[in-house]
Amino acid sequence: MEVPFNSPGRENAELRKGIDNAISGVLERGCYLGGDEVAAFEREFAEFCGSRHCVAVGNGTDALEIGLRALGVGVGDEVITVANAGGYTTTACALIGAVPVYVDVNPDNLLMDMTQAVQAVSEETRAIVITHLYGQTVDVMKLRRMLDEAGAYHVRILEDCAQAHGATVDGRTVGALGDISTFSFYPTKNLGALGDAGALVTSDDELADRCRRLRQYGWLSKYHSVEPLGRNSRMDEIQAAVLRVKLRRLPVLNWQRIKVAGELERMVSGVVDVMTPPANGSVAHLFVVAHEKRDEIRSLLAKHGIATDIHYPVLDPDQKSMRHILHRTVDLTHARRACGRIFSLPCYAGLDDKELEYIGKVFALHLIRFGRER
Repeated sequence: MEVPFNSPGRENAELRKGIDNAISGVLERGCYLGGDEVAAFEREFAEFCGSRHCVAVGNGTDALEIGLRALGVGVGDEVITVANAGGYTTTACALIGAVPVYVDVNPDNLLMDMTQAVQAVSEETRAIVITHLYGQTVDVMKLRRMLDEAGAYHVRILEDCAQAHGATVDGRTVGALGDISTFSFYPTKNLGALGDAGALVTSDDELADRCRRLRQYGWLSKYHSVEPLGRNSRMDEIQAAVLRVKLRRLPVLNWQRIKVAGELERMVSGVVDVMTPPANGSVAHLFVVAHEKRDEIRSLLAKHGIATDIHYPVLDPDQKSMRHILHRTVDLTHARRACGRIFSLPCYAGLDDKELEYIGKVFALHLIRFGRER
């Protein structure tokens, strides 16, 4: 049996009628940018997150750049972040000229070590980017309290929710917990478009207005630019229409992912260390496990037709592209160790029972010895 690592086409096939109707409606109206579908999606997604504003943009990385600019982050300002989240915040900092400051992660879930993050704050720090990695959540309200207790009232919090659509902290949906949040709707996300798309979410009226200007040339009105460093980053009407269809289904799709993750945890926990148990508000975007013999296990899984991936194999400051970028590293002990151990198993709404059973059998028959070897 072949088990693909991801298959967004399966999810889209289940929603095909609604998606087809949504696309047809856009074609019939003949408006492809800045129309009713984008405006409606912005309203609906803001409401879903429990926030006042949603600003739709071209992709998640644009959202990070625009969000940091809206917070007033500029050349030479420090942005505290983690080094194990794929390089997207690092990319946004590089575009702005900001200085990423890398702190370590907790060894059990690979989320930001908040104590270290607060200790890393300097006079140059303007923001902390919290990444809700793998569908798990960071307690943003606790971080805010910790910053305030340390006297760091000036440090703003940006939530990177690209892997956590619908995830919660103490019953509150992520995206409405910090000063501003960013989302990616890449096709394999929990809420995925049919191409690239992204958004910013905030309840701050001024931040929302700045984001709207920054996403389109700094315009206050057509052809009248007032916001420095504006750009062109727009979500098109077709993506917005498709996302509206899928947003209505998101709670069910998240539940299906959580169910798959629960089954995977039951089947593989005796062999590998489960880093992302489906609990504490997680939406199981990825199912990440760890083992000292990671490469050998992945090779055997591939031999049996089970695809895997690594999220992520190289820390941001270790990338060749970072050699010319000013940055500061506090401590990466746990993040660096994880890079050589972690890998991800298939976990998505379209994964069927037979495929799950097959993964369980392969672990039970061919990989069980790796559990005994540890």
